[in-house]
Amino acid sequence: MRSTTVLPGVPSLPPGAGDVALHRLEVAGPGAPPFATGSFEEVGPLSRWDRPHRHTFYEMVHVTAGSGTHVVDLARWPVRPPQLAVILPGQVHHWEGGRGPEGSLVLFTDDFLVDHPGDREVLRELGTRCLFALDPGHDRAIGCLFAELVAEHRQCAAGHESVLRSLLHVLVLRAARLPRPAGHGAGPRAQGRAAAVAEAFTELIARSEAAGWSVQQCAGRLGVTPGYLTQAVRAAIGRPPGRLLIEARVYQAQQLLAHTRLSVRQVAARTGFSDPAYFGRFFRRETGSSPGAFRKHHSRHHQSLEAPSGRA
Repeated sequence: MRSTTVLPGVPSLPPGAGDVALHRLEVAGPGAPPFATGSFEEVGPLSRWDRPHRHTFYEMVHVTAGSGTHVVDLARWPVRPPQLAVILPGQVHHWEGGRGPEGSLVLFTDDFLVDHPGDREVLRELGTRCLFALDPGHDRAIGCLFAELVAEHRQCAAGHESVLRSLLHVLVLRAARLPRPAGHGAGPRAQGRAAAVAEAFTELIARSEAAGWSVQQCAGRLGVTPGYLTQAVRAAIGRPPGRLLIEARVYQAQQLLAHTRLSVRQVAARTGFSDPAYFGRFFRRETGSSPGAFRKHHSRHHQSLEAPSGRA
């Protein structure tokens, strides 16, 4: 994403019609590393924002207290400390209900992973699982790493950027070792060029402008044949690219229906459908619900949770 960081005091970009608010990482000044850490209070009020938004950066959160729900994309995760949360760039999330989370955050962009580029893949895997319950031993270990990151960031001693990158690398790898939820197995892995092509494909279809693209169009943009793209994606992810394109299209439609006021016709157009009726049949086939019913369900659920909280 362009302009992933801003200087202090630069306001957030106003969202376009039908878009979700985008938060960029605030850094200390020109040339400062794209990294921040501290408590929720130190990072600022946007760290607990209760309205759907997305980031240009990664966010790792050590939740030590609080209650409510952490909503990431369309999944709802109860806040039951101690926990570790991982939010990826572009994911739509917010904290909802209860008394809000307490703990520490680590925020960083892709650029900060320059010393350990392999961490990007690990983080993407962590982001699919999002929230991790911590037993006492894991809670102490994760808490110590967060405390070291916060202390190193505050001191800004000689070589602190290298130390921060090293500590972050350890945190990412330690998070990857946390117990997986039941039924969450490791998928097949590809290596070399195939892995790079599959990675580029997943990043490509996450872009809003990719809605409606075919496997052939994606292959052309990546400079490979459709056959090679299919082989690479199957080897890396275990599923065909055509299926992933459909799921990306459905996901984008769900986001627009749940988090914007665009009409169903406008959502259809945004996701590459010229015929709203065909979009409705496609959406029902993939989700089991019509676009209107899906929107009503999420609207009612959100309103029922907001009502007793007394928030403006």
